[in-house]
Amino acid sequence: MQSRAISMETASAPPRAGVIRLAGAMLLGLAVAMGPVARAEARGAPESFADLAQQISPSVVNITTSAVVETSTENMPQLPDGSPFKDFFDQFQSPNGEPRRSEALGSGFVISEDGYIVTNNHVIEGADQIEIEFFSGDRLPAKLVGTDPKTDIALLKVESDKPLPFVNFGDSDLMRVGDWVVAMGNPLGQGFSVSAGIVSARNRALAGTYDDYLQTDAAINKGNSGGPLFNMDGQVIGVNTAILSPNGGSIGIGFSMASNVVNKVVDQLREFGETRRGWLGVRIQDVTPDVAEAMGLAKGSKGALVTDVPDGPAKDGGILAGDVIFSFAGNEIKDVRDLTRRVADAPVGEAVKVMVLREGKSETLSVTLGRREEAEKVESAAAKKEGTAPAKQELLGLTLSPVTEELSAEMNLPEGTEGLVVTKVDGTSEAFTKGLREGDLITEAGQQKVSRIQDLQDRISEAKDAGRKSILLLIRRDGDPRFVALSVE
Repeated sequence: MQSRAISMETASAPPRAGVIRLAGAMLLGLAVAMGPVARAEARGAPESFADLAQQISPSVVNITTSAVVETSTENMPQLPDGSPFKDFFDQFQSPNGEPRRSEALGSGFVISEDGYIVTNNHVIEGADQIEIEFFSGDRLPAKLVGTDPKTDIALLKVESDKPLPFVNFGDSDLMRVGDWVVAMGNPLGQGFSVSAGIVSARNRALAGTYDDYLQTDAAINKGNSGGPLFNMDGQVIGVNTAILSPNGGSIGIGFSMASNVVNKVVDQLREFGETRRGWLGVRIQDVTPDVAEAMGLAKGSKGALVTDVPDGPAKDGGILAGDVIFSFAGNEIKDVRDLTRRVADAPVGEAVKVMVLREGKSETLSVTLGRREEAEKVESAAAKKEGTAPAKQELLGLTLSPVTEELSAEMNLPEGTEGLVVTKVDGTSEAFTKGLREGDLITEAGQQKVSRIQDLQDRISEAKDAGRKSILLLIRRDGDPRFVALSVE
């Protein structure tokens, strides 16, 4: 499975897959003079990883899943008996297209002596049978406790008549680029296998809202999914999840979900069988330099700019569209990703202090967080307004028209919608470069509502009179809002 050139190494490696020979060799280490600023705990290349491998091996497991899948003879080649390809294609279909049982492999690790096991969600997704193989050779059936597709984490449980060897989570935030790490798992169905490398990068994001990956050059292949990434103390600091690869095999760019994310998810799955993330109830975007200038913010300002506040905790707590959130629960907010993760980690139902910048002044608000999972089940409803409609006019490279009954029906807008509809965008304009397109709806300019073309003209004049080089527009497309700053010079 591939996404944006990221080949997700799934648990679909067939049992005992053939050996894949990889070109190139791993550079094990370089002695670097760190100078007087080097941290005392910095470590050189170990002479061997054998002691560590012996310590951690008993807690790492192979996972075999099976599920009944529908098969079809449609579009499958019809080959005569005796054909050298017939046996190959028979592996993928059942006689008469009947359902068949399919197996897949993955990895995991034990986190408690009473049998809780962590793996990837995609390892066990859709499975109706899960079997755990331990380093000792023992096999036990496992039950699914809970999953979190957003971080691709799953928690399993086995029942054992004896305490199981287990490992603890370490602090992934303490890992530095260049630190040694060891990965262990079941690559390509070859069984328990150890690879070593370094942390190549931190805080990588692939496609998920809560992504916080450690990147490593330790070899990770199909079947390693769900396996642990260890620090040199034998603590789990990541869960091996994905690789960047043009061919499906390791090229030294692997991604492990950071343990400080996984640990919180696992605690919730263990206690509730599901995740319970905090929910603030705002739509936000990063404070870019042009947005900061348009809002009159100091150069280099950071935070999360609120673009919309539907009904929910933020609205109840007094947060407004146009506020810049720069502190949450006492922590500085750098950007959208930072705020999203801090809110998710905050306790549901508790009041937190949120500091915002509003019209050049800071305000401290108290917001009682809701639960994201519940909010996601409810569609955000926003029906407002109705408009009037004079003629079209060109401004800022845009051909604009107030909302009319005809446009409202044509664009399927909620009844009562007000604003300026973009009916055409000059392809050579800054507006086009910044993503505005025909059908977009401008609802605010300079953080004030607009329903007439004159309203926008007035806001542009005000921006110029104040010496600003750009104006901030609130754009809605298919109901989703975002701010865009356009030059008024």
